[in-house]
Amino acid sequence: MPVFTAHTAETAPAAARRSIEGVRGRFGWLPTPVALMADSPQLLTGFLTASTGFEQTDLAPLDREVVILTVSTSHECHFCVALHTGKLTRLGATPELITALRAGSVLPDPRLEALRRFTLAVLDHRGAVPEDELEDFLAAGYQPRHALDVVLGVGAYTMSTFANRLTRAPLDPPLAAHAWTPAAA
Repeated sequence: MPVFTAHTAETAPAAARRSIEGVRGRFGWLPTPVALMADSPQLLTGFLTASTGFEQTDLAPLDREVVILTVSTSHECHFCVALHTGKLTRLGATPELITALRAGSVLPDPRLEALRRFTLAVLDHRGAVPEDELEDFLAAGYQPRHALDVVLGVGAYTMSTFANRLTRAPLDPPLAAHAWTPAAA
């Protein structure tokens, strides 16, 4: 028997219903992770607020997706990787970039690679990024505010990836073309 309930707008706690409707309207369908997060309206609201804030940062859309895919592959969230692979495809990212991000390997674009490495440093060092790694990030053309924007992205998508893994959120059919599993260790 499942521990977590995949809610609809009708079954969700009242405090989550508006969020569920908003997401369903944006996607045209209700992603199961959102339906599962609705058990905690505060988590759902927190994630949606943080991710909306991240979308409003000064980082370019492609940069934001690099941060998200780096967090998602690092945390082995199959749902987030599939969803954001689709977003990268819609943004016109090259197949080489998408493949490298999904594999967690060196990116073909040096600037985006610096962003990926910095994101990993934020994760690995829990924010206490060594000075030389911060300098490498800034030398690639990013600004100090972008370092803080990365922290926001890491925070937002850590909430999402952890919740998705905890609830064992399944991959929704609209994302099947972008299914992903972590490489064997």
